[in-house]
Amino acid sequence: MTNEEVEGLVSLFCESAALKKTPRSHQITLLSQDLSDNIAAHSFRTILIGYSLAADIEEANACKTAIMCLFHDLGETRTGDQNWVHKTYVEASEKKVREEQAKKFPKPDEFKGFMQEYEERKSVEAKITKDADCLEELLTLREYALQGNEEAKRWLHFDREGKTELEKKLNTELAKQLAKEIKRQKPSSWWRNLWSST
Repeated sequence: MTNEEVEGLVSLFCESAALKKTPRSHQITLLSQDLSDNIAAHSFRTILIGYSLAADIEEANACKTAIMCLFHDLGETRTGDQNWVHKTYVEASEKKVREEQAKKFPKPDEFKGFMQEYEERKSVEAKITKDADCLEELLTLREYALQGNEEAKRWLHFDREGKTELEKKLNTELAKQLAKEIKRQKPSSWWRNLWSST
């Protein structure tokens, strides 16, 4: 790599750190001040969910899905996390952000390809990535609701079929199964099951 390319890559790594400080837009409507609920944390769990979903689907590439999950919100270093209210009034130039960020990657066209594929939502990996994004949000809402957040409870309101708005967006069967389990299982059960009196 040239010195200029190395410089650009380090600049991108530094830029990505902004995601640790970029709050999720739902904090406004959930009336939350949870500083741990940021885009970087959301992306990490989305990667874990996406990889797991794709590993269960024969025609899906789990590594490609994980990369798509990793990149899906990278542009929010510059645009912030725009919720549906913001998007009504503010137009973020996501394409411009993607073009500028791509220049810093060793394979810019590959990065742009992942992002375009995700936006089009036609490939199995793109659909799984969106499922992972929705499931991560469902987990976060469940965590907030169990902490007593009334707004999160309202967001988790079920329709006559027992589904939330997020569940209606899910594509894969495993994602739908996981959503049901997320609604059933308490977020603290993982450590309670490991706890020992000795």
